[in-house]
Amino acid sequence: MRHSFLIKYGEIAIKGDNRKVFEDALTRRIKEAISRVEGDFYVRKRTGRIYVDCGTDGYDEDEVISALTKVFGVVGVCPVWLSEDRGQEGLSEDVIGFIKENYDTFDKTFKVESRRSRKNFPLNSMEINAYIGEKILEEFPGAAVDVHNPGEIINIEIREDIYIYSKVFKGPGGMPVGTAGKATLLLSGGIDSPVAGYMIAKRGASLQAVYFDAPPYTSGRAKEKVIDLAKIVSGYAGEIELKVVNFTDIQMKIYDVCPHDELTIIMRRYMMKIAEHFARENGSLALVTGESVGQVASQTMHSLNATNAVCSLPVYRPLIGFDKNEIVKLSREIGTYETSILPYEDCCTIFVAKHPVTKPRIRDIERSEKLLEGKIESLYEEAIGTVETVRISPHD
Repeated sequence: MRHSFLIKYGEIAIKGDNRKVFEDALTRRIKEAISRVEGDFYVRKRTGRIYVDCGTDGYDEDEVISALTKVFGVVGVCPVWLSEDRGQEGLSEDVIGFIKENYDTFDKTFKVESRRSRKNFPLNSMEINAYIGEKILEEFPGAAVDVHNPGEIINIEIREDIYIYSKVFKGPGGMPVGTAGKATLLLSGGIDSPVAGYMIAKRGASLQAVYFDAPPYTSGRAKEKVIDLAKIVSGYAGEIELKVVNFTDIQMKIYDVCPHDELTIIMRRYMMKIAEHFARENGSLALVTGESVGQVASQTMHSLNATNAVCSLPVYRPLIGFDKNEIVKLSREIGTYETSILPYEDCCTIFVAKHPVTKPRIRDIERSEKLLEGKIESLYEEAIGTVETVRISPHD
């Protein structure tokens, strides 16, 4: 008896003529994910299925499942038994053995679901269900059949080998990372932006991130916090190139020269300009932020329009219609929440205006920015020229 993991995928299956491209990308991502787990594994693709076969018994099943259920494109991971075709009696013996290995007791309601892709097996699917169900009842007197609301489903697939499984561990779904091009994420130490990065990576985008540091007003721990968040996101999104920009001098110049009710908007516009610079260097097709409409003053429709105005690349906001509770819920699910709430403030919170404008007009913002002419250009170039690049890998 051999052990394997059946990988189920969702919308990739309806990609038509492009399906193979997405299946191959998913296979590569699965190989990358499983390479981080100690053990000997072999990934193979079959019609409508991807399998991760276990070459040895020396592996941690929980670690394998944890790695595979973080791969975008995967909707389910099923630990399976692989057995050779030994006819219907051999199949019943294998199913009984599978149940005994995977359950302490089997006094449950159940049903058998079989798929017979190989038509030379002596029983059809309905006959397999009835035959195996009867054998289970004989072996486990406390069990009972319930075809409408079973406690357990014993799945049997008759293919080139015979696959037996009952548990399905939910994957994140989405599309394999890299199939949608690159995007540049404006990453802060807050709750929202890591979730936005997760969401856009779930749609197949590979990520670059830009973080705006403000020493000495922010501590070194604030930067480490952002690096930690990037590492968590990279567990789903793969390697992330993080650009750490020293934004202090630019912020201070804006603070000194511009109207204070417009500080946040003008700072955001300069952040977008800098992020777009690195996005174009990286070949990114869009900027990504964690903004949602109306959450704070800088995220009103008017404010978002004012920050968009300085960008020629599209700005994607995956959380645009989420409320805070929904964002927090997702951040908990992906594991970023506890890091995000650590008490190390970033530049956005340090320099927030006391009474920020909520309906900025672009012409007024541009008029205020003219006060910076001749004063901020060299600071802008220095910020770009002294950027620190940190490569974040899920292997770290």
